[in-house]
Amino acid sequence: MNTIESIAAPVMSGRRVVNAYVQEAKAECLRYLRNPGFLLPTLLFPSVFYIMFGIFLSHANSADAPRYLLASYGTFGVMAPGLFGFGVSLALERDSGLLTLKRALPMPPGAYLLGKMCMAMLVAAIISIILMSLATFVAGVSLPVSRLAAFFVLEVLGVLPFCALGLLIGTLVKGQGAPGVVNLIYLPMAFLSGLWIPLPVLPSFLQSIAPLWPAYHLDRLALSAVGLGEGGNVIHVGVLAAFTVAFLWLAARRLRRHG
Repeated sequence: MNTIESIAAPVMSGRRVVNAYVQEAKAECLRYLRNPGFLLPTLLFPSVFYIMFGIFLSHANSADAPRYLLASYGTFGVMAPGLFGFGVSLALERDSGLLTLKRALPMPPGAYLLGKMCMAMLVAAIISIILMSLATFVAGVSLPVSRLAAFFVLEVLGVLPFCALGLLIGTLVKGQGAPGVVNLIYLPMAFLSGLWIPLPVLPSFLQSIAPLWPAYHLDRLALSAVGLGEGGNVIHVGVLAAFTVAFLWLAARRLRRHG
């Protein structure tokens, strides 16, 4: 009886568990870094927008425009790896059966999600570095190292609520329809959060509903990181944490029921 139980319930050593997490994270990062169809648009969109509006057209705006747009396009940039890296890929992997295969593999259940989170955070870090370099060396934005570091850390961690939202989307839609659904959420959220047009320019109704979107709260924190904040950082952090927990809970419930 003891022999049967030991065969039926093998236990991975702590070292093998850690290695499983590391290898899955490494595989996810390499897979997406080698995928130009995902990587290039994700990196180029916020960078090109910043070059156009934060550098070439900055003379038509206020002196703080390059700094303001660094925060806005930084937020816009880090939304993509979370939404597309989780939402689209999870939907495709559910349809193809890859998610079922990964569940059958002898690896910790959380390694799959942690791997995608590491991928999204890595891409967010690359986007943040590109935008900070453009702002500092091309647009002439002068920020102390402490503010640049705060902005970088915020953007890397700020991808997590969008990973959770992407995870939820990936459990709700089919693979072929996932890109369209994600874009229907991604682009309107960016606009309604004031990332493309400052909120005071928008109609009062749109201003009043802006706090409903996680991108709005991340943008407020990014503005504070670059020295243009209006306070309330604790509230914004709390709201983003609540969004993340709620999306994860709904996604986990959906996955348990429907796979």
